[in-house]
Amino acid sequence: MPIQPKAKYGVIGNPVGHSRSPLIHRAFAEQTGIALEYTAILAPLDGFVSAVSQFRIAGGRGLNVTVPFKAEAFALCQKRSERAQRAGAVNTLIFPADVRGDVFGDNTDGVGLLRDLAFHHIPLQGKKILLLGAGGASRGVLAPLLAEHPACLLIANRREKTATALTADFIDLAHNTQLQACALNDIPAEPFDLIINATSASLSDEHLPLPDSLIATNTVVYDMAYGNQPTIFMRWASAHGARAIDGLGMLVEQAAESFYLWHGVRPETQTVRPILRCR
Repeated sequence: MPIQPKAKYGVIGNPVGHSRSPLIHRAFAEQTGIALEYTAILAPLDGFVSAVSQFRIAGGRGLNVTVPFKAEAFALCQKRSERAQRAGAVNTLIFPADVRGDVFGDNTDGVGLLRDLAFHHIPLQGKKILLLGAGGASRGVLAPLLAEHPACLLIANRREKTATALTADFIDLAHNTQLQACALNDIPAEPFDLIINATSASLSDEHLPLPDSLIATNTVVYDMAYGNQPTIFMRWASAHGARAIDGLGMLVEQAAESFYLWHGVRPETQTVRPILRCR
């Protein structure tokens, strides 16, 4: 009896060599007994659609999408989940067996972030939050953050116009939250309870020009980026007394949600976290 080929999945981005997603999904597959092949795909900055097409033709059934392609992934989809539609960004693609069938897109970033914050026992209700960046990563987590009813959520971006447009898109979800926007160099020099870095600065080891006064005794700083060592953003935060957390846990949790969407099985994440810390 011929051996059936493993279903093909992967993560696509640029850069993508640092991604731990292959390790995570292989761990999930072993845990659940699901046979799959999961690889990292480096797509040219101007060749995302072509790379996805080649993957589908080769039998690909699903992709995780990372920077800088989440907006392009959104545009590629014929069908989208409500949370992807709201975010205007897609990080999970689901392909039917028929290569001519409709592509479905979802966004698991928000649920991944909230599950990781809960894992670290970080409350959001009534808190003062600073969200750095107004791109696809911020769009993916903004609605879930607002659903937790923080007292204030300030979006700071290099281009204030982009941050202002983002607040306008989500103002209907703000309810009891003071949702505001500003330029990165116009952030009020006052402490926040939680500072989330949703920019790609840490991937290039770029220091963000932030005032030290943003950090108080109980401030938590969360970088969506991750690496073998604390990011430059985390090092800045720790040096000023903040509790600094990287985005590896968020990656695991959003990956678990993607895995569930693809396979209908929700993997357990707690045992996967320490495995990744050892790699």
